[in-house]
Amino acid sequence: MVLTDHMRQAGVTPALLKTTKKITCPRCGLEFSLFQSRAIACTGCPKASYGCQLARCLRCDTEFPLEGPLTKDWQRQKLLADYMNNIVSNYNKSVGKKGTR
Repeated sequence: MVLTDHMRQAGVTPALLKTTKKITCPRCGLEFSLFQSRAIACTGCPKASYGCQLARCLRCDTEFPLEGPLTKDWQRQKLLADYMNNIVSNYNKSVGKKGTR
């Protein structure tokens, strides 16, 4: 997906766009996005707000690294994980949740 001028004006960043890219679970083959993973499968996990660099499958709960499906190296994996973790943390703060199970 290409980041358009309209998307930029709405506040969409390249990192946010990357979190919506589909990834495939290596175990069961389900396709989902990192955003869905954090919002559904990682809800309440303490690692979800503290630098977790894994994606968790919505169906089978398999955890696997972001490197490969979404990023090319460890540094970009960390940047993407930190970005997504900040989104989750800010959401939890805005609704009064602790972010742990």
